[in-house]
Amino acid sequence: MRNNQTQATGLLADEISLQHASGPGHPESPARFIAVIDSLQTAGLTERMASIPAQRAEAGSIELCHTRAYRELAEREILGGKRQLSTGDTTVCERSLEVSLRAVGGTLKAIDLVVTGELERAFCAVRPPGHHATGSVGMGFCIFNTIAIAARHAQRKHGLERVAILDWDVHHGNGTQDIFYEDGSVHFCSAHQWPWYPGTGAANERGEGAGAETTLNFPLPAGSGMQAVGSALREHWIPAMEAFKPDLVLISAGFDSRIDDPLGQFQLSDEDFAALTRMAMEVAAKHAQGRLVSVLEGGYNLAGLASATRAHAAALVDP
Repeated sequence: MRNNQTQATGLLADEISLQHASGPGHPESPARFIAVIDSLQTAGLTERMASIPAQRAEAGSIELCHTRAYRELAEREILGGKRQLSTGDTTVCERSLEVSLRAVGGTLKAIDLVVTGELERAFCAVRPPGHHATGSVGMGFCIFNTIAIAARHAQRKHGLERVAILDWDVHHGNGTQDIFYEDGSVHFCSAHQWPWYPGTGAANERGEGAGAETTLNFPLPAGSGMQAVGSALREHWIPAMEAFKPDLVLISAGFDSRIDDPLGQFQLSDEDFAALTRMAMEVAAKHAQGRLVSVLEGGYNLAGLASATRAHAAALVDP
């Protein structure tokens, strides 16, 4: 796929994302996808990124991280016309299942292309977000945990041993943490507002059993910005990566941690997201042969989401 240096970075931008509608006034709206893609196009970034073909995830891929019972429940409720999953606060429509399956499938394609070396990095502009979905519960706008499935896919299909997930969404990625809490092969790190939804992510949540010390949480107060987030990652996450030595770096790229987001009270700027992106890329370059895949999570101020994702993508394109 890559024929020159300007296309070292891939972009997954499947327009089926527009078909997941949460209803009037809901912050997780199709307008989010439009804002992201319009911003990247206006900045000329889409021309410099290789288009990643969309594909549909099969049941076996979903069950890498979710129970069969939950997968079948989600399918039954969505296709049966429910407006909200019975497991939690996730509003759905009749097309939500297909959109979610394509979000997962496209991200798995991005993993394939990066791990095999056809791309160096990728940004997956997917909806709905996924990091709140546990193995058996859809919640927090999330149906399937895209990034968790991507991590397990990289291990099962490509034989990678260790995967690092960095989550900078303003909300704690409780689902991702839960899935890998006792699994030492996936290192999960989250910097998030505390106390805040969903109420998990205390500093003493560090993993258990085989997963002991492979969960790293930075619960930070409202109003925190790059000084707090950046310092936490530089002083703790980067040294943890020196010990863990990931074969692949994944980012749960939530931009509701940006200043002026309606669902968060962090103060990160567009320049801060570029700096965080480069920090993750440096870890990937040192330990993972540069392999990095970013997956969109939150971000609900449309103008802020547009400018923050533009800064993130620009950093991916121009290391």
